[in-house]
Amino acid sequence: MPAPAQRINHVALSVPADLLDAAGRAELLRFHGEVFGWSEMPTLTVDRERLVLRAHSNEQFVFLVAGDRPMVAGAGDHFGLSVATPAEIADLHRRARAWSERDARVELTDLEVEDHHGVLSLHAFYVRFLLPLRIEVQCFAWKAGLGPDSLPEDAPG
Repeated sequence: MPAPAQRINHVALSVPADLLDAAGRAELLRFHGEVFGWSEMPTLTVDRERLVLRAHSNEQFVFLVAGDRPMVAGAGDHFGLSVATPAEIADLHRRARAWSERDARVELTDLEVEDHHGVLSLHAFYVRFLLPLRIEVQCFAWKAGLGPDSLPEDAPG
């Protein structure tokens, strides 16, 4: 019997306590709120200890906790978000770009589109603001008749 489908529901990152003071939390919430529409789970906030960024659902969130040895990530380390349409990813990129134009701490790549063997066009960009991990935002634009549950034999030969 196949296992039920699983999905990732959160990412937990250790960060410096100073990032979780009132000013740091406000900056994180302003950026991630304006770009992604995320909000604070205020009942879980503890000054200089914890901030939980709700990503459109109480079951999807980014859990930030102060650590004595905060996370240090390499340049390629990231977590991914998927959006439904090319228009949606273009809008998110536009919002992130607007932030990067007024705050040099925003790290942003260009929005790129890759063709994957006629199966899909993958739209993607990376962004990071104050957190140790970058966020890769992706849109899987599947070709007609294909989708996220398609198997390799479904792809055009």
